[in-house]
Amino acid sequence: MRVMTSIIMGIAMLLSACDVPAEAISNEKPLPRLYSISADQKATIQFRMLDSINALRGASSADPVTLDKRLNAAAATHARDMSLQNRPWHFGSDGSSPLDRAERVGYTGEFLGETISETYETELETLSAWMSREDTKNIILDPRAEHIGFAWYQERNGKLWWTLVTGKSAGFKVLTDEEMSALLEDPE
Repeated sequence: MRVMTSIIMGIAMLLSACDVPAEAISNEKPLPRLYSISADQKATIQFRMLDSINALRGASSADPVTLDKRLNAAAATHARDMSLQNRPWHFGSDGSSPLDRAERVGYTGEFLGETISETYETELETLSAWMSREDTKNIILDPRAEHIGFAWYQERNGKLWWTLVTGKSAGFKVLTDEEMSALLEDPE
């Protein structure tokens, strides 16, 4: 019995020293790697997402959107709050709605929509997932949208909480001097 135990232990030790290729473990697909975001990547990630959204919007004949710092702040607040609540949903721990959060940060335009995600995926993988669902796709491609806020919170274990918020201007246009002069000359 002792000999058999020694043989099994010896084989187990030999096998544990073997280098098993990742393909053997993961059905010939590379093993996932932790997507870790550093603080200095914030602008790069936000603009990568903005460019990707605008490419998708262009393909659907919607006008491009711009990043809005107030909507970014609303998105960042909610991403962090979802992590604290440990659940992806649209209400804050204080009962706030997406509209409430946009108003709190001083966004004066019209709030249009919010998409959220709890994942270990990159921003572009998350965008792809959003585009595969009709409800979130409609928010991203909403032809009325003019502004977005995009932010995330990453936990130490790598889990990411993504939030995208959309809005449009308040419905008034700032006139140029020429437009103002033309309007005053011909009020009709």
